[in-house]
Order: sequence, then structure tokens, then C-alpha cells
Amino acid sequence: MNWNELIRANHDAIIAWAETQPWSRAMADCHQDSQWHAEGDVWTHTKMVCKELTRLDEWESLGEDDQRVLLMTALFHDAAKPLTSVLDLETGHVRSPNHAVKGEHLVRGVLRSLECPLSERERVCSLVRYHGRPAFVLEREDTTRELVRLSWLSENRLLYLFALADTRGRDTNSMSRPEDNLHCYKILAQDNDCFDTRYPFSTDHARLKYFRQTEPNLHYVPHDDFSCAVTMMCGLPGSGKDTWLATHRPELSVVSLDDIRTELKVEPIDDQGGVIQIATERCRQYLRTGTSFAFNATNLLGRTRSRWLSLFADYKASVELVYVEPSMKCILKQNRDRERSVPESIIQKLVAKVEPPNWLEAHQVLLV
Repeated sequence: MNWNELIRANHDAIIAWAETQPWSRAMADCHQDSQWHAEGDVWTHTKMVCKELTRLDEWESLGEDDQRVLLMTALFHDAAKPLTSVLDLETGHVRSPNHAVKGEHLVRGVLRSLECPLSERERVCSLVRYHGRPAFVLEREDTTRELVRLSWLSENRLLYLFALADTRGRDTNSMSRPEDNLHCYKILAQDNDCFDTRYPFSTDHARLKYFRQTEPNLHYVPHDDFSCAVTMMCGLPGSGKDTWLATHRPELSVVSLDDIRTELKVEPIDDQGGVIQIATERCRQYLRTGTSFAFNATNLLGRTRSRWLSLFADYKASVELVYVEPSMKCILKQNRDRERSVPESIIQKLVAKVEPPNWLEAHQVLLV
């Protein structure tokens, strides 16, 4: 079944398709701690959550896109438990640390293979990653900041609805996540104007400052005193970053890691220290003179982007992150057609690690 067939299928047909997939069979073989999941294995819980979604009072009022996103979230929210479940020898309980983070990468890979549209796929990925947050938001030291962050990293309304179904879709001996906590989550998000939408910061710079500061002021409005603008490209080799820049930002000079590799005759699999050093200095030359430019590299991981974003921030540059991702078939073809192609084995390894940029990183974020 491909994505076009999935979006036309009904609830039962989607569940039937899912049961044929290796990730669901792994869940069926993965048992959970009876204190929190007396119903048994992960797949049994997953099917219960899917059923509870359709019983929500709000279900019928949701649009088809929101219903589909929630159903996909339900199917994959615990899909990484077979990869992460361990027995805690001190407590005797089964735990699944970081299963939500690993689940985000798992669902991204599955939905990419189905050619799910990028924007819809990333909505599901964000909900899978943060699906456990609503139940514990009251335990956070700064609940307001957590709610505001989640409104920009995901969607508080759908997180709340999913958390209700997730809580109800289990047989528990001791309810570890009472629904009262979830209703408080909804009320607090509404009080902070970020339940149905992202928190309305006064400016993009105010949003970025808020998320970067250790003791932020939600209502502080910084002066937008930018020295220049940087367009930072992100995407797999062969995804079309050069073409996007030539089409949409033709006026910008470009600092390109690929071009520097060509100059130095360095292969992508070689040590990149010299390449990074030259790229950093060229960026600094533009930043010192207040000249807007584009920085073109794969920039697939958040921690990789953060080093460059810190450099740009030091020089008071405004930044837009542009993530480009056509279909894998297109990426592999375009890579083969490049003068200096990257081995496909490396591309496949990179695909599994991709972290598209989010709104906590830059003033503007485009997913293309």
C-alpha cells in the first residue's frame, strides 16, 4: 500500500495494513511493564489507542488531515519500544528510554518510503517525538515555557487529543497519568494563547531570543538590529539545494562545502577539517562586512547546524533555514548525475539520521 492508497483507506483497512508490517510485528513481540500496561504487548496497546481516538468527543469535528495525522501518530508512537525496552534491575520494571526520539526517526523512514508529503510527515514525526509531554507538563519547573515550546515544535491541540487516547488505550493497575493532568495541560495552553495555534511572539527575533535564553522573558521584544541575512541550506546530497538557491536566491554569494571540497580535491569520505576551516573563514568575511550570503551544505543534524547558527548569531545575522527534500528516487538520480556524486551507501546512512530544522533554530524555516 502506498500513501495515496492509505489516505483513501478507512480506519480498519489501515490497521489491517499495519499488521502486515515488520515494525508492528516487532511491537506484538514486545511486552510491557504490567504496572502501566496490563493489556500486554505494545501492539495490543497501539490498537487500543487507535480505537480510543475515534471515541474522542472531538474526533468527528476534526478535518481528515488531522484525523490521519493522529492515526499515524497512534500507530507509531511506541514503535521504537522494541528497540529500547530494558529491565531496570533496581526497580524490576521494564523501561523504554528515548523510545519517542527513536520513534521519530523510525516513522520518518517509513513515511518517506510511502512518499508521504513532507509537511504531513513532519507533523506526525513531531507528535510521535513529543507524545508523552502533556501528561508530565505539570512536573516541569517552567510549565509556560514548555507549552510555548511545544506549540512551535508540534501542535498542542493534537498532542492533548492524542494523550487522551493514549491514556485511555490501556488496562492499568495504577493509573500513572490521570486525565486531570491532561485537562490542566489544555487549560494552561489556552491561557497562554498556544492551544490551537503557535504562541504569537511579537517578532521572529523575539521567538528566537526566548528559546535561546536560560531565563527568558516571554514578553520581551528585542531590537531587530541585524547586520546581514544568511540563507542556510539543508538537505541530502543530490536533493537540489544548488537549484533552489539559483532559482530563489540568485543574488546571494554562496559559501559551499562541495565547492571547497572540489578546490581542495577532498572526497566526502575524507577528513573534512580543512574544508570546515576554510568555510568558516569565508563565512566570517561576509559577516564582518555585513554582506548577506548563502551557506550551502547538507546540515542534516541539529547539533551540526547549531555550530554554524552560533557563528551567525555572534555577528547578529538573521537566518533562514531551507530544508530541501524531493523523493528518494529523485535524490538518488540527481546524485548520480552530479559531477562529484556521493556514494549511495553514504546517502542511505545519512537518510536514517536526518533531522529537519525546526522553529527553535532560526528566524525563518522553510521545508521544500
